[in-house]
Amino acid sequence: MLSLPLASGILLALVVGALLQPLILRLLTAAAVLDIPSERSSHSTPIPRGGGVAVAAAAGIALLLNEHARSIAVPLLFFAAIGLLEDVRGTPVRLRLLLQSLAGVATGLALVPGGQSSYIRLALVLALAAWLTAYVNAFNFMDGVNGISAVHAILGGAVYAVLGVLEDLPLLTAAGSLIAAASLTFLPWNAWVARIFLGDVGSYALGAALGAIAAYAIVRGTPPEAAVAPLALYLADTGWTLLCRIRKGEAWYRPHRNHAYQRLTDGGWSHQRVTVTTAVVAVVVAGCLVAASASVPLARAALDATALAILAAYLAAPGWLTARRPRPLPEGRTIHARTVNPTSR
Repeated sequence: MLSLPLASGILLALVVGALLQPLILRLLTAAAVLDIPSERSSHSTPIPRGGGVAVAAAAGIALLLNEHARSIAVPLLFFAAIGLLEDVRGTPVRLRLLLQSLAGVATGLALVPGGQSSYIRLALVLALAAWLTAYVNAFNFMDGVNGISAVHAILGGAVYAVLGVLEDLPLLTAAGSLIAAASLTFLPWNAWVARIFLGDVGSYALGAALGAIAAYAIVRGTPPEAAVAPLALYLADTGWTLLCRIRKGEAWYRPHRNHAYQRLTDGGWSHQRVTVTTAVVAVVVAGCLVAASASVPLARAALDATALAILAAYLAAPGWLTARRPRPLPEGRTIHARTVNPTSR
């Protein structure tokens, strides 16, 4: 099969993504494939969804033409197909999970090498399928404000590209670079004024690709905190939200607006401010975790703890924002809720 150098693949991903996006926008608009606002939405008008087709196509073609990263095209394209079906026709939750699980198993069969007993290989295939299904849905849940998932895919891809150089893993460098390049082409259409959404096709494809890269890194001996570093914020926000809903006895599987990024938006932050904040947190956390993996034990523990503290602060930020929101007094003045003195007049 034809193989392109990485620089040529990056250029190809940028060109394909840039050329396809306006065409996809026109097709989706003509077909009335729209995201209708609901109680969980952060937008108020119908917007075409499915812009991730261009991103998945650009990344998929570039990955297939790179000898080091070719295998990552498998989960990206499998999950993109499921997401496209959801965007265009809609699928019941159980059927969607079944399709995702089957795609995860197919990915595992394609990516997990032989050489071990059939039972061990089966266990690895099932573990990879479960991981990909979980992270794809986490990535999808987090794709709720302008630019957030494209930015995180760009940052995640860049971190994996650097990690690949540090760990001498060409797949990480190639796949991370190509995913970042393809995702970059979507930002002009969504980051400021959303003309189109990634849709499930985009979030599933990018989530599956990043999840597969993380799994590959761990299997190849990369320290766990470094392997999941680019995914840490999405995992923390989704995991903590799920845990809180279960503890409160809520139907955790139903649509909601309890994620930290959604509560920041509800607290008055713009989409762009939320996206930039989550991006900064993600970069700092990833930097701490990657540095920790190459440090002596004491420094490693300190850097891991710092990363966890930053994530905890991010998760607590919506509560702080709500507590500091001014409320009116009878005289027409305002005072911050956290500084109210019960004895004051």
